[in-house]
Amino acid sequence: MSMIDWLRKAEAHEDRPEPDLDTLEGRVIEALRTVYDPEIPVNIYDLGLVYSLSVDEAAGKVGIRMTLTAPGCPVAQAFPGVVEGAVMEVSGVDEAEVELVWDPPWSRERMSEAARLALGLL
Repeated sequence: MSMIDWLRKAEAHEDRPEPDLDTLEGRVIEALRTVYDPEIPVNIYDLGLVYSLSVDEAAGKVGIRMTLTAPGCPVAQAFPGVVEGAVMEVSGVDEAEVELVWDPPWSRERMSEAARLALGLL
């Protein structure tokens, strides 16, 4: 199975639970929370830009499907590499792939409550 097929099998983390740092997935989520959108002062995980996260702990393999707030975002070409770099820093990750997708389009409804609160949207 290709990495892209494996990614497509993942389901989105719409509820964004607090990560268990004893798991690889939890550590990856924490790494994603260190990456901030270049235009909005909120991390990409709580902003709802991460549509799906697949973690194979045994293989050290991480797949991410994500979007940006707008298709014309000036960092669209480079940003997946930034996200991949942050994930590759996590202990236990040997392979990471970030796929940038535009469907469905991002909307404020994808943001966590904490992100909406930080931006004064509640």
